[in-house]
Amino acid sequence: MELLHVDDADDARLDDYRSLTDTALRAAREPEGGLYIAESAKVIARAVEAGHRPRSVMVQRRWVEGMRDLLDSVDVPVYVVPDAVAEAVTGFAVHRGALASMHRPSLPAVADVLADASLVLVLEDIGDHTNVGAAFRAAAGLGADAVLVSPRCADPLYRRSVRVSMGTVFQVPWTRMPDWASAVADLHGAGFDVAALALSEDAVTLDAYVARRPERVALVLGSEGDGLSRAAIESADTVVTIPMSGGVDSLNVASAAAVALWALKS
Repeated sequence: MELLHVDDADDARLDDYRSLTDTALRAAREPEGGLYIAESAKVIARAVEAGHRPRSVMVQRRWVEGMRDLLDSVDVPVYVVPDAVAEAVTGFAVHRGALASMHRPSLPAVADVLADASLVLVLEDIGDHTNVGAAFRAAAGLGADAVLVSPRCADPLYRRSVRVSMGTVFQVPWTRMPDWASAVADLHGAGFDVAALALSEDAVTLDAYVARRPERVALVLGSEGDGLSRAAIESADTVVTIPMSGGVDSLNVASAAAVALWALKS
């Protein structure tokens, strides 16, 4: 561990952490292969345990002593900054003590992620990072073996997604699908029943689907506003719905994922 005290918010060594609220600016600065930001000692530790490589750590001065074990475990520069510098650099109040700039790992092929899985969560075009993180947390806690995300789905390694997931994005095998058609082909080739969670006249209720649960299930969920695309619904083997009451037509996507995964646990 190399502790480097930095008191100037304009110091170029802190550029990885600068203006994190602007995703476009971050993407333009990322090195080949890309970076993501892990926030809090717990999340950073989970990322390192999963084999992800940090490039540096930025820690607020008052948190250093409490994070000695974590900081001793990473052989990268550790930038120690006052609270005001952390906030000036990132554009938000850093409450969790530390941020780490992490190298993005190479994503596996869809077929490799599916190889040993029997219950897979598929996220199509979910744009909200909070929902993506919450869906990963549900996947980890309720027995999904893997997660697939569509090309336009929000980034599971975005800072907010990672934080909301409590670091479970490092725990559950996942990858990004190149396109829907090839992913469905991979799912069918691996023997998965593709179950689209959507409102449809021919939908079966979740309890009815669970009663005849196929051996391998890929549960597909879409965005909050638009739901699943027509292509996703039409290519599904089964359309499944969660019966609702009280005049409510649907649940938040992460809540729906949690309910369906719990019901489908074998």
